[in-house]
Amino acid sequence: MNTMPENKAVGILSELLSLECGYNPAEARLIRMAAILHDCGKQRIPKHIKDKAGKLTVQEIDVMKTHTKIGFDMLSCLRGEIREVAQNVALWHHEFWNGQGYWGVKSSALPRYVGIVSLCDVLVALIYRRVYKPAWPPTEALEYIKSMAGIQFCPELTDIFIWLIRGNSRIIAVFEEVSA
Repeated sequence: MNTMPENKAVGILSELLSLECGYNPAEARLIRMAAILHDCGKQRIPKHIKDKAGKLTVQEIDVMKTHTKIGFDMLSCLRGEIREVAQNVALWHHEFWNGQGYWGVKSSALPRYVGIVSLCDVLVALIYRRVYKPAWPPTEALEYIKSMAGIQFCPELTDIFIWLIRGNSRIIAVFEEVSA
């Protein structure tokens, strides 16, 4: 599973959304870098689990969840501002607004940039084909994200994100090409 193009897409979207949310350009670049690294812990997940075409077992899901903690540990070698941001994103990007994510932490209690990366990560995951699912059309992916506002995602961030994506025909065109 080569997810580098997907991680770059998550990074680009995260930077754009960060700017829309009021982060300055330097902060938005930092969030972009952290977003690119957010799934680094998956490198240590057994290939037979992360590349499985079928449904994961409960035990396999538990192993997959550890990629967030593994990523947090892997990123401890970073220095400067990027370390805290990248570690927070790696550890918490699967948390839900309502607390029903991997580790039961409400994303409303986390830095806002974690929610930004989470939104972007889910959109990219939906529109890219995976061994276990087909690519979703961008409009369906955005509708799903909208339906998860207040559950998985911060409602305010979700509104800004959907406005950003729908208002940018270049982004939509790229995603339609990817999902075709």
